Amino acid sequence: MESTNFLMRFLEWLMTFDRKALILAASAIGAGLSMIAGIGPGIGQGFAAGKGAEAVARNPKSGKQTTMVMLLGAAVAETSGILALVVSLIMLYGNPLVTTEGSVLVILASAIGAGLSMIAGIGPGIGQGYAAGKSTEAVGKRPKLQSSIVRTMFLGQAVAQTTGIYALIISLVLLFANPLLGLL
Repeated sequence: MESTNFLMRFLEWLMTFDRKALILAASAIGAGLSMIAGIGPGIGQGFAAGKGAEAVARNPKSGKQTTMVMLLGAAVAETSGILALVVSLIMLYGNPLVTTEGSVLVILASAIGAGLSMIAGIGPGIGQGYAAGKSTEAVGKRPKLQSSIVRTMFLGQAVAQTTGIYALIISLVLLFANPLLGLL
């Protein structure tokens, strides 16, 4: 009972602020939360770089090929971080929610939810980096198989990216075509 009273008092207090200021504040929170997705690519790229260094140490003659595979794989591993950046930039510079009509609480939650959904990008970043690292390691051991290893790596990374794309879609729906506002 006491927590319900606290929540009601908090919501009443929150509604004393300017509507636009509340939406902008929630958007700033959402933009920041969105960038948490950068953790995944950081881990994944670090793994790929580490495996690249190990592979070159084991087989210095494969250095160019190993480095190329590591860089390609690490670039793909960054995509979920880039998707999160796009959502954050939309919320900061082109946020359609600021002029949206409807319940301020739904709009606030949508801005925060759009950022939170991008946290799903952690998984693809780590997974793609792992694929890049293992592929780099494989090219270091068998440089003549580089093209088939890279092809397999890209295919696996594309599949790993799907959850990051799902998160982007949810974020964009919450920002541009929010079905919740029509339910009020």
